[in-house]
Amino acid sequence: MLYERWRQIARERQDAIALREFPSSRCWTFAELADAAEKLPAADQPLMFAQGHSAGFVFDVLRAWRDQAVLCPLEIGQPNPALPAPPKPACHLKLTSATTGPARAVVFTAEQIAADAENIVVTMGLRPDWPNLGAISLAHSYGFSNLVLPLLLHGIPLVLADSTLPETVRRAAENLAGLTLPGVPALWRTWHETNAIPAATRQAISAGAPLPADLESAVYQARGLKIHNFYGSTECGGIAYDATEVPRADETCAGTPMRNVTLDCQDGCVRVASRAVGQGYWPAAGGSLGQGIFQTGDLAEFRDGQVFLRGRLSEQINVAGRKISPAAIEQVLAMHPAVRECVVFGLPGHGAERHETIAACVAVRENISAAELKQFLLARLPAWQLPREWHFVDSLAANERGKISRADWRKKFLARD
Repeated sequence: MLYERWRQIARERQDAIALREFPSSRCWTFAELADAAEKLPAADQPLMFAQGHSAGFVFDVLRAWRDQAVLCPLEIGQPNPALPAPPKPACHLKLTSATTGPARAVVFTAEQIAADAENIVVTMGLRPDWPNLGAISLAHSYGFSNLVLPLLLHGIPLVLADSTLPETVRRAAENLAGLTLPGVPALWRTWHETNAIPAATRQAISAGAPLPADLESAVYQARGLKIHNFYGSTECGGIAYDATEVPRADETCAGTPMRNVTLDCQDGCVRVASRAVGQGYWPAAGGSLGQGIFQTGDLAEFRDGQVFLRGRLSEQINVAGRKISPAAIEQVLAMHPAVRECVVFGLPGHGAERHETIAACVAVRENISAAELKQFLLARLPAWQLPREWHFVDSLAANERGKISRADWRKKFLARD
């Protein structure tokens, strides 16, 4: 199904530029890409891996589709997982990001992969005359669904930049009249602060972590460019998208449900129903995924048709029997003008009862004491929700997907001398 759809796209757009690499300047029309794919050697395994950030990744995808092998994209440097190939009708494996536990594989059929691509293209309004500028990982669910699938299943051209460095992104966009630029919050902040956001950017998308409201507003004020916050998951693809044209007043707002996606709240968490939801986990099944339904662990509130994220169920802090999401504390703490970045988490308490102490790691713009920050929070939060332990750092480094790991910072906090 996927390869047949690709061949149809290649015929319809045969003379248009499909793929260009920067800085090598190599490029392929849709017809040339299709011809090269036909000449690739046969897949010799039922499970194929695609890796890297070049045209070779795209060719590996096409070879797997052509020969009906199961495809498993891998990050650069990631070893091949010891997994058996799932049975038909499986055609794709996604590895979870492991931010809340060990990485697992999610099985998808061709219909589910195609449905995710359709939801993204239709919801975001991706256009052939605005090529995607690909700086983010092709292997991650976000990059695969926003860059690779729109190219192969909808004819949206792709320009591959070989790094996320500001100068590379700026130069890769030269000579383009319009483009779509997907990124993560950490990249958007870097590109904004270095004045590297290409002038040709017509559509800006951010995913991987919630987009800070101050960054969204700063880019809009400086350039008139709205960054659209995108919320998705490995297990089901796109969930919600902020399609508004002005900055959000509340950064916890993830937008409205994607087209062809139905959302509700189950036990306080987002539940997703769509044709893009994966078949299940592999090789061990999980109760939260299957039959077109994915039960997330994302706490949320639904209001006026929009989704407001309130943290993760697994990250809730238990303080003497009362539970609080660390994201709720972070949101208030980040309102202080001296706070540049912050992360809040629970530390194990003492005694037989399960009890945690709230801790905060903070990067500041100017000198400020923990006592002053406590007073600021006390005016806005109940006393029991205030961090008792504080650690001031130079910065809170996000990973390549734009996420700040609570687990990593908890380990660093506990390992302090």
